[in-house]
Amino acid sequence: MKRSVLAITTLALLAVGPASLAACGNSNQRSSRGTTRRATRPTSPGEHVDDHARCETNTSDREVSEYDTSGDEVPDVRRVFRRAGDPPLIRLVLVCREADLNGDGTKDVVRYYNDEGRPLREEADRNFDSQIDTITYFQDGRVVRQEIDDNADGRVDMKIFFDDNGAPLRAERDLAGRSTPTQWHPDRWEYFERGRMVRMGTDIDGDGRVDRWDRDHERSPAPGEAASELGGTSEGTNVEGTAATGGGF
Repeated sequence: MKRSVLAITTLALLAVGPASLAACGNSNQRSSRGTTRRATRPTSPGEHVDDHARCETNTSDREVSEYDTSGDEVPDVRRVFRRAGDPPLIRLVLVCREADLNGDGTKDVVRYYNDEGRPLREEADRNFDSQIDTITYFQDGRVVRQEIDDNADGRVDMKIFFDDNGAPLRAERDLAGRSTPTQWHPDRWEYFERGRMVRMGTDIDGDGRVDRWDRDHERSPAPGEAASELGGTSEGTNVEGTAATGGGF
């Protein structure tokens, strides 16, 4: 159980920590060289290098800024702006930012923004295989949910839900691989308090109901909670929201 706690904590830190900062932090924090250009479609194959860009640039209302934050004179951060308004009151609105984290020439993390400049969604390739494996969702500027593809099969295997302070509240896993791009079917639920997993429910037969509860026996009973509730199993316990939709890549 402690191994599961470490795994979920590590994933959460990776998904909202250094990688996100590299993708969306202030590029002036390190020595950088930046250029700004209007987005244009390449005129010949020789002018284009596929960096798996995910920001939309091939529209007439886009402008692009590229920065070198590693000092190798190769841009590794790209910001895409949308021109809004009419002359002479035209303003640039940030709509997308992407970054190459490992310097291999491929964009690994992209974050999308709304018209107010708040993040909406971040997509990341954490193992650098050119496939998105982690999507982070934001609400009012804070992380509320992550969807993770652990086994690189292109489908969500795990969802993590966060509280208002960015700490994990609950994780749901699809261990049996029953989920589809439109229907989420978890078979394990992990619950956290102050960053520590306190109980875990598992659906063994795939009917959407918890067949076994595992609890943290080191945790002291909360006020009003019977000591017997900290151990043992609970047969046939229904888990709210097990048929929630969403989540395919």
